[in-house]
Amino acid sequence: MVTIDQNVFYIVIAAIVVVGLIVALMQWRRVREAQTNVEFLTKQAELKKIELVERDLESKRMMSDIVLPKDQQEKLTNIRATTSDLMHKAGYINNEINERINRLEAKTEYAKLQKLLMDIEEKEKELEKKTSKAKGGKHK
Repeated sequence: MVTIDQNVFYIVIAAIVVVGLIVALMQWRRVREAQTNVEFLTKQAELKKIELVERDLESKRMMSDIVLPKDQQEKLTNIRATTSDLMHKAGYINNEINERINRLEAKTEYAKLQKLLMDIEEKEKELEKKTSKAKGGKHK
């Protein structure tokens, strides 16, 4: 009877191992599919980037083929110069805003620290009063 119980035990262990292997294989297959999908999407994204660059180059080539009249070329040059100036001004204003935000944050932090310092000093005074009362009470 002991051998039958031992055989049942081995069968149960084997069944658990088989189920574990099946689960592991299914998970491995899912991981492989996910990796394949990621690789496929990565390649698709690269192809899209290449396509966009090619379109951009093609449109630039087509633009360079177009010959504009003298007055339109001057207008285009003025527009480019104005756009460049505006971009520089926008960058300068953005830097100014960032500096002011940093100063405001520093002032706010300084005010918070000052308040904390005052709170700590008040608590120190209270502790000194309590300790001086405690010392005074013990000496009597």
